[in-house]
Amino acid sequence: MDPETRLDAVRDVAIQDGKIAAISETPLTGRSVVDAAGLVVTAGFVDIHQHGQTPENYAFKARDGVTTALEMEVGVSPVDAWYRTRQGKSLINFGASVGHIPARMAVLHDSGTFLPHDNAINMVATPEQLAAILSLLRQGLDEGALGIGMGIAYVPAATREEIFRVFQLAAERKTPAYVHLRSSGPVAPGGIDALQEVMADAVAAGASLHVVHVTSTELRQTPLALNLIHSAAGHNLDFTTEAYPYTAGMTDIGSAIFSEGWQERNGGISYNDLQWAATGERLTAESFARYRKQGGMVAIHCIPEEVVRVAMADPEVIVASDGILDHGKGHPRAAGTYARVLGKYVRQEHLLSLMDALRKMSFLPAQRLNLSTKGRLQIGADADIVVFDPQRVIDRATFENPAQYSEGIPYVMVNGVWVVKDSRIQENVFPGRGLRRGQ
Repeated sequence: MDPETRLDAVRDVAIQDGKIAAISETPLTGRSVVDAAGLVVTAGFVDIHQHGQTPENYAFKARDGVTTALEMEVGVSPVDAWYRTRQGKSLINFGASVGHIPARMAVLHDSGTFLPHDNAINMVATPEQLAAILSLLRQGLDEGALGIGMGIAYVPAATREEIFRVFQLAAERKTPAYVHLRSSGPVAPGGIDALQEVMADAVAAGASLHVVHVTSTELRQTPLALNLIHSAAGHNLDFTTEAYPYTAGMTDIGSAIFSEGWQERNGGISYNDLQWAATGERLTAESFARYRKQGGMVAIHCIPEEVVRVAMADPEVIVASDGILDHGKGHPRAAGTYARVLGKYVRQEHLLSLMDALRKMSFLPAQRLNLSTKGRLQIGADADIVVFDPQRVIDRATFENPAQYSEGIPYVMVNGVWVVKDSRIQENVFPGRGLRRGQ
């Protein structure tokens, strides 16, 4: 099944030198042959929102059919150093945007690591500091970053001018901005206000815009948000969005997301709707206060199932996981996003066709990133291939035990090398490549 041309037929596929060399109606022979009768052979999935960029996470991605996992929301800085530490050591393809968050943290001397903890949250940048932030973003783009990542909700002191200046840079460099909106939920200024902020910035600057995890910021307003984004795209504006197939988000409890008013911003939830990743426990006012001081990952059960279904059924909404696991702890989306779409929403609930699901998981994200040799099962494309059983594929990861491999995906190939064979991760193979803009 090729998600670009919508070819859906019985074919032999030949791989040579890391590329798809032939797709034939007649049998082909080779040094190594895999019998995929009864299985689906298609382009490997491209996850454009994957925070976990470690061997642990790459293994769970591979078992979920993902051949390329990219850190596009928070991003990284410095960029070159991040790529160097992974080159030749990665099971799957990797890449990142240059991040406004890490650049702001560096310039304002924030004490946080992955997400801001103090200065980057609370301080308005001076003109000189803003110039330094933009300089770091330019440097990252010069080093081949795949775009500019922005998590505005994590840096609420970033002014409207600062964000607009970042969009202007994105337009100048002809690269998309991948954005976590400033606000969420129904209470104004909420998710729709925040969406209209970045849409206006993108239009005024002439920039491309990708809105991350639309369901977890817009909640019950997701249909309106999708209407806004799709309508803009219908007027030739380069706007896209993504969602994951779960009813809970997850982030650091010490972040700005949990500043005063967080319950209303997340649709009127309570402490009991928060689940501590390390133990699986539901929180109370007392445990919330204690954990907020120490920091750590917490699931936010706030997304109605009917909202998830709207996003999954929409043929233009990219599937992306927003995943991260750390020593087996985290969100099930890190391990099961793609198998969940195929098993639950395609096979069990018939919410969308198999071809539309594959497009949302491979071709559309590759298209968003201008990756012309990814997300396609065609002659000349990179041999990033997933082979799965449409009757068995399903996720097994849960909020209580997220570190469980998906089932029904027996073979995964990255750049012509099997990384999963007979449903087992292959040892000591590192075919993953760092993807950079302009390559």
